[in-house]
Amino acid sequence: MKLDLETRDRLLSIGFPILLLLLWELIVRIGWLDERFFSAPSTVLVALWTMTAKGELLGQLWLLPEAIAKNGWDGAIKILSEGHLWVSLFRIFGGFFLGAIPGIVLGVVMGMNRTVRVALDPVVSAVYVLPKIAILPLVMLIFGIGETSKIVVVGISSFFLVLINTTVGVRDIEPIFFEAAKNYGANRWQTFWHVIIPGALPVIFAGLRLSLGTALIVIIAAEFVAAQYGLGYLIWFSWQTLLTEKMFAGLVVIMILGALFTGGLQFIEHKLMPWQREERPATAEAKSV
Repeated sequence: MKLDLETRDRLLSIGFPILLLLLWELIVRIGWLDERFFSAPSTVLVALWTMTAKGELLGQLWLLPEAIAKNGWDGAIKILSEGHLWVSLFRIFGGFFLGAIPGIVLGVVMGMNRTVRVALDPVVSAVYVLPKIAILPLVMLIFGIGETSKIVVVGISSFFLVLINTTVGVRDIEPIFFEAAKNYGANRWQTFWHVIIPGALPVIFAGLRLSLGTALIVIIAAEFVAAQYGLGYLIWFSWQTLLTEKMFAGLVVIMILGALFTGGLQFIEHKLMPWQREERPATAEAKSV
């Protein structure tokens, strides 16, 4: 039976990673790789299950009803804060929204106003190229070593990616659309909602995808050096104690998060822009960490 191209691509995209995992398992089992340094996939899966069952990854979720009944939402927060995954997600999304929202607003302003764009472009270009994790010591100096500093450094990394993509998205709107809106008697507010926002959304979402992925990278790096909870701390501590199965388990969780982030934003993008083709627009800038 001849498979159509789409089915073949789907089988290949699923089957090839499974084949690599089986090959990895086989190489470890026959001793070609030292399991002290390269845990077998089956060992990693067992570690994931054990960490989840013990509450190390997600917290002791089975205690949530009792904690809420006794202490309300404070009790729930305490339970969730003991899970490495929830702690990292809180920092990621806190920083992401902290940076993305002003990034979109300022990006639209820079795209529409030449004076603002010319004034801010040199500053943006200079600061954007800085590795964002390199400014963590400065941020910690200002905000301390608590949660605020980690959220702020993620917000800074997200801000510039969204800002640059939003600016480019607004500037790349074809002038003919503005002319058409003007001919139909649209005022500035109507032009903004019906021309600028829909025209820039594809590039804005491309920036949001990059921004969320970068937020994940930055927070993991920050948790290596300045955290007691979080996926980055879990990986770093596991490396220090030679618990390689836990280290690989943390890496697996990060890869799953990356795929979920991208898929979630693509789903939202499809709902907001049903007219868009499947081809995704290229972003104007490469991400910098």
